[in-house]
Amino acid sequence: MAAPNGKPRTCETGEPMEAESSGSSQVYLPGRGPPLREGEELVMDEEAYVLYHRAQTGAPCLSFDIIRDHLGDNRTELPLTLYLCAGTQAESAQSNRLMMLRMHNLHGIKPPPSEGSDDEEEEDEEDEEDRKPQLELAMVPHYGGINRVRVSWLGEEPVAGIWSEKGQVEVFALRRLLQVVDDPQALATFLRDEQARVKPIFTFAGHMGEGFALDWSPRVSGRLLTGDCQKNIHLWTPTDGGSWHVDQRPFMGHTRSVEDLQWSPTEDTVFASCSADASIRIWDIRAAPSKACMLTTTSAHDGDVNVINWSRREPFLLSGGDDGALKIWDLRQFKSGSPVATFKQHVAPITSVEWHPQDSGVFAASGADNQITQWDLAVERDPEAGDTETDPGLADLPQQLLFVHQGETDLKELHWHPQCPGVLVSTALSGFTVFRTISV
Repeated sequence: MAAPNGKPRTCETGEPMEAESSGSSQVYLPGRGPPLREGEELVMDEEAYVLYHRAQTGAPCLSFDIIRDHLGDNRTELPLTLYLCAGTQAESAQSNRLMMLRMHNLHGIKPPPSEGSDDEEEEDEEDEEDRKPQLELAMVPHYGGINRVRVSWLGEEPVAGIWSEKGQVEVFALRRLLQVVDDPQALATFLRDEQARVKPIFTFAGHMGEGFALDWSPRVSGRLLTGDCQKNIHLWTPTDGGSWHVDQRPFMGHTRSVEDLQWSPTEDTVFASCSADASIRIWDIRAAPSKACMLTTTSAHDGDVNVINWSRREPFLLSGGDDGALKIWDLRQFKSGSPVATFKQHVAPITSVEWHPQDSGVFAASGADNQITQWDLAVERDPEAGDTETDPGLADLPQQLLFVHQGETDLKELHWHPQCPGVLVSTALSGFTVFRTISV
């Protein structure tokens, strides 16, 4: 169905969303209708996707980041090329890897074949070979599972900050890994002779245990925040010579694990945090760490607040919690303690949220219910459209819900590609998925 702003609003999914049985099909809405019956299966509606690819890398990845590349902004022409940095969660500590992935030759969804001659079939087979997606992978051994990966450019030098389950935060230089995934010969040499020698350029072991929260400042090159499961947040300041000074005095305020951190995109010294203590806090690093908390919403969610994301275009903070709720906070009204919007489509904890980098009202979320949802704050249901009369099951859907994607197992994290509008990448136990829907 079409939304009033002209964007298609759909609930077809990624490996999934129509339930088929006995030759008939119907839209499947997770948590909002009868469960699948015997003989029914979920079938992907390819017409709901512009692009859809999956990749596996061996051990699953809990976290990844998309690397901003030199191929240009606002890339819509297919096939696509993209670069990811990811860290594994393997069964044994010594089996883990920090990985650089180059995914390329990513074509769009192919239109259904038309009936034709044998010559056309041969052309289709050749075309199919040319359209195969490609993956290059450079891996570095890492002792311990990697909880979170965040990439930043320090001038011309790409680096990854990673949180290890072993309780330390490390910074790795990525330039060599980026080089070798572009050159098959260099990649073979790297994997044979170099990968075992790659070490972090800096390590901080001052946290009292493991953690997940980590964010590079988008405004001050090299400035980093890390937060742990012991409720402490530390500020990293870059020093001359490519190192860091980590303030040993933690920012005090949270009473349980710090789950996520986000720097303000407009102010050099301001950041936000969320915690398993159910609160969201706003801080200013110009104050002493024990006095730096400026604003607090103590009960932001019913339970743990797992993830936050600060809009680059509006004074909005997006949060997701164990309660399955997605909340929008207007930072001009943060003192009120009330969100300006709350959305409930997910039926399990939210695992990742992110604003669209170009479209200020659009965001995406993933949940432990294996749904990825896309939303648009600008959408309002057209009373003359008559959607609800034709399909009563859609009547109680949030108006702003654009799309529900399924087909993944144990979803962990998602990111919009900053240079390829509408392209989403996710990681799950089932692997990576790269897709673009017709809705965004």
